[in-house]
Amino acid sequence: MARRPLPRILSTGSAQIARSRELARTAADSATDVLHPLITLTRGMRRLASAGRRKWAETPKDKRGPLLFLVASVILVVALMPYGPLLAVITLMAAAAWQGRDRTPPAPEGPDESQIQRLQSLYEALVPYFSTAEDPSPLYAHGGEWEKVFPAHEFDGSGRFSHLVIRYPAYFPDGEAEPRARIEQLLTAKAGRGREYLFAWEEEGNELTVDVLAPLPTDIAAQRFVTAPGETVLGFTDPSRVQRTLPLTHGDERRDVPPVVWRTGVRSTEPHLLAVGQPGSGTSSLLRSIALQALRHGDVLIVDGGGTGEYGCFAGREGVLGIETGPAGATAGLEWAAHETERRLIAANRARQDGDPPPVDTRRPLWILLDRPSVFTHLAEANGRRDPQALLQVPLRHGRAVAVTVVVAEQFDCLDLLADAVRQHTRARVVLGPASVARLTAVLGAPPHTTPVDQVPPGRGYARLGTGAVHRLQVPATPDPYDDATSDAHRQAVLELLPPRTTAPQAEPAPETQEAPEPPETSEAPEPAKTPALTKTLPAPVEAAVAE
Repeated sequence: MARRPLPRILSTGSAQIARSRELARTAADSATDVLHPLITLTRGMRRLASAGRRKWAETPKDKRGPLLFLVASVILVVALMPYGPLLAVITLMAAAAWQGRDRTPPAPEGPDESQIQRLQSLYEALVPYFSTAEDPSPLYAHGGEWEKVFPAHEFDGSGRFSHLVIRYPAYFPDGEAEPRARIEQLLTAKAGRGREYLFAWEEEGNELTVDVLAPLPTDIAAQRFVTAPGETVLGFTDPSRVQRTLPLTHGDERRDVPPVVWRTGVRSTEPHLLAVGQPGSGTSSLLRSIALQALRHGDVLIVDGGGTGEYGCFAGREGVLGIETGPAGATAGLEWAAHETERRLIAANRARQDGDPPPVDTRRPLWILLDRPSVFTHLAEANGRRDPQALLQVPLRHGRAVAVTVVVAEQFDCLDLLADAVRQHTRARVVLGPASVARLTAVLGAPPHTTPVDQVPPGRGYARLGTGAVHRLQVPATPDPYDDATSDAHRQAVLELLPPRTTAPQAEPAPETQEAPEPPETSEAPEPAKTPALTKTLPAPVEAAVAE
């Protein structure tokens, strides 16, 4: 992934600040080295003066006179002696240097007794996995020396491993997934549960590096990201996994955070996305974040199968074609989306045949966001109606050519109810919330590079775009602003990103809402951005579909 240059103001300012900090740090280090003797003497004189004041304060008042006479006599004797003042200054400087020395106790070399016990216990636990009876000179043996197999190790403040390098014999099958998974599971249990570990297998050198990953930031709220058209920020990940950062604001603080960017459009290899998670894991927050970013350059149609009203803040907004929570409205909206995709395909094809560029209305992005479509599948089966997911085949298969993007969010227990078209064409995958390695592998198509934990904050999970690497992911906080449990800061952040409200559908002229739609084959159909909201008055194509 190529690094995209930041805006000139941001990049220039950041570079100048970094250079200034580096120069200041270098100058401070050099000054400390040069002035170290003077600093030591000054610190010693200060300590001697403090000791003198303390001695004077502790002396009783009736004995202060004789003490002053004794000190004056000593000073007089030293002043009259040959080379007395010089010897006095040398003695004073030596005493100051001795008192001003660095008294910080040196750091202990090597692990302490408890850390040695941890290393020895881990070594004994690895013996059954890294040893064999046929090895004439085993690297691992019961009662062996752990120093040979742990060349580097670090501990945190709680006494647990924070960094560990493990050597293993060459005959260990480190190229197979199951043996590696057993070792990683053992190390996770011995190094301490509740943390995420990164395992780096160096097969050529027969070394395994274990690092504890810092938790991803959870305090990043929804905001206007510095992205190009066709780029959507799904969340944020580790700095070592991507080669790009985004400048973000958090209150009065500015920082650069590595993002997970999903690219859509004609040249995208992953034009549609599937998000899976447990209840409360943050899939609806992810859809709201995507909708806010999509409304900057396109139109959005929202189908909410949960029916909890979590997308009510988008109602009546500019660019929002509709928010449907009922089976009839969902079917009508998806049928209109299928017809709109066909109309765009026909119009773009005719323009190419005539040698003209595609019409503007076929290039404006159209986003179809579905939250829990399996609910409508249940209702359709119960009432003997057509599954609304069947209407997604045309947008999923042909939507990329005409800027139509489908985003589906579903829960783990309803994955079996997803249509085959949804499974096949959603090549961008996101899994949020706690999940086992088997579940993550089944959804993402590859195991994660870290160990998942049982307790994670909302919006925390993994993402994989097509056949790329699996990234740790933290979705920006995008809660429902109308929810009472939402904080004022997050509520204001979401409300500021919402587009302005449009004219209510009831106030529109009657002929415009009752006008018969043109066939999908014509290229002169109105732009999707001008289509009334589906929540109260259906667009003309949808109204005709319902009438049929």
